[in-house]
Amino acid sequence: MASITIRASSFFLVFSLVLFLSIPNSATATHPVSAVFAFGDSTIDSGNNNRFNTLFRGDHLPYGRDFSGHIPTGRFSNGKIATDYLTQILGVKEVLPAYLDPHITDHDLLTGVSFGSGGSGLDINTATLTRVMDLNAQFELFEEALMRMRRVVGVEKANEIIENALFVISTGTNDMLYNAYLLPTRIIRYGSISGYQDFLLQNLHSFIQRLYGAGARRIMVAGLPPIGCLPIQVTINSILPSQHWLQRVCNVQQNVDSEAYNTKLQSHVRLLQTILSGAKVAYFDIYTPILDMVLSPTKYGFQQALQGCCGTGLIEMGPVCNVLDLTCSDPSKYLFWDAVHLTQTGYYFLAESGRQHLLPYFTS
Repeated sequence: MASITIRASSFFLVFSLVLFLSIPNSATATHPVSAVFAFGDSTIDSGNNNRFNTLFRGDHLPYGRDFSGHIPTGRFSNGKIATDYLTQILGVKEVLPAYLDPHITDHDLLTGVSFGSGGSGLDINTATLTRVMDLNAQFELFEEALMRMRRVVGVEKANEIIENALFVISTGTNDMLYNAYLLPTRIIRYGSISGYQDFLLQNLHSFIQRLYGAGARRIMVAGLPPIGCLPIQVTINSILPSQHWLQRVCNVQQNVDSEAYNTKLQSHVRLLQTILSGAKVAYFDIYTPILDMVLSPTKYGFQQALQGCCGTGLIEMGPVCNVLDLTCSDPSKYLFWDAVHLTQTGYYFLAESGRQHLLPYFTS
């Protein structure tokens, strides 16, 4: 009789232990992302610029030729962009639409939109030059969207959605392209490229704090790509007198500048993580995966990594990437779609890097 009691006690002890271990722990439980809201430049603009009188538009073929329905939505790619894939990976929705898309409803806002504007940057002068929305204008649209959401589901539910949403920021490349390399007047004002980068990062720092004040608690901040490997910079590098004259190679110094910026950005992210109570702020390293795709293209199935698919692939983007241009027959073999932006395939691999290295942090 005693042995039966002991065996029964052992069974219940083991059963209780298994039951306890099967209960999700707060440290390991997953917390689904409710929505995705994106801010920045053409890397996350899904059509907002269609509403503006600017040259920085992708609402014409061959842009969008591989998107659903073969429609040029305004995305600066042949198909989806990284935020579309991230949204899909998170199970939020298939693609992330533009806030200014006339077909967007109040209910669509509940799962997120992009406020990005192609040609924008962290420097207000960049947006002024390109006649697009700066981050202040994008934030004002977010506030407008938040009011619309509150009318639909109430203040408490809308605030809950914002708290559990993922906020993606991707910007800074245009500032460097135009104000540091093409027309370096801003460098004169700030003394050096490093000084100008500090100015950009302080603006970004303030913007993230502004998002936090509006309720954002999960914030992903993309760094700069290897700017010296963008096809347009490779082209410019090849025609300037240097040891690489007429050679299509990356501009090493511009890549060094990008790395320096990204190192500083990571310091800002670490600081924000400590001062923004209850928030998760993380750096999205896009430099490393893009550079790896450039240096080892065949690993990703690419045949061309320093030339765009559209036209000659040397300088075309925006209005000069159009239906009059011949495009490559298979964009999936190209890392770049035009002289600045990735193909749908390139963005897919970028999003996969985010899935592996960042999304677990935001959902745990």
